[in-house]
Parts: sequence; C-alpha cells; structure tokens
Amino acid sequence: MLKHQPSLDPIFQALADPTRRGMIARLALGPASVSELAEPFDMSLPAIVQHLQVLETSGLVASEKIGRVRTCRIEPDALLNARDWLESQRAAWEARLDRLDEYLKDLQAKEKKHGRKRKTRT
Repeated sequence: MLKHQPSLDPIFQALADPTRRGMIARLALGPASVSELAEPFDMSLPAIVQHLQVLETSGLVASEKIGRVRTCRIEPDALLNARDWLESQRAAWEARLDRLDEYLKDLQAKEKKHGRKRKTRT
C-alpha cells in the first residue's frame, strides 16, 4: 500500500505548461526575482505573475517580498513527491514488462517445441 502523499494533481498541472517548466528550470539554478524569471519569455508581467501563482499554489515555488522585489525559489519537497510517484510507476511498469517478456519467451519456446514435433511426424 502506498503511503499517503499530498495530491500530485496540482504539481502535474503546473508542470504541464512549458512556460512554468522553464521557470522551474531557471529556479533550479537558484532563487530569482520575478523580473529575472520574466526575462526570457515574450509575455506581459501580469501573465508571468499568473504562471507564478499556479506554481506557488501547487507548492513547487515559494516567494517572498523584500522591499519592492519579490524573490522566488523552488520548493524541492514538492518535486520529490512527484519524482517518488513517477519512480513507483516506472518500477511497476518495468515489472509488468519483465513478466510480459518472460511470458513471450515461454510462448516462443513452446511454439518451437511443438513445431519441431510436427516436422518429425510428417
């Protein structure tokens, strides 16, 4: 049974957008101001702020305002939850595919065995 995890839906919804993924990639290098995050994107500052709100609501990003500058930083625990879930899915699918591989090998071996018997009878 899986241990209880906070909902991953907001995290994956936040990561579904390429602009937000770009912001996360930038924040992985270290904290940045909103204007620094907005720099590489061709969109208005209000649009950037909306993207940041989605990231903050999901728990992926936290920000604090010091004076007139709002600085954002990544929240690694939220990413760890997503990584752990993805890793559990990867492990489950690898196990399923390993079982399928074994089944197909057994099936091929049986077909070869039965095919040889038929050849010797005729």
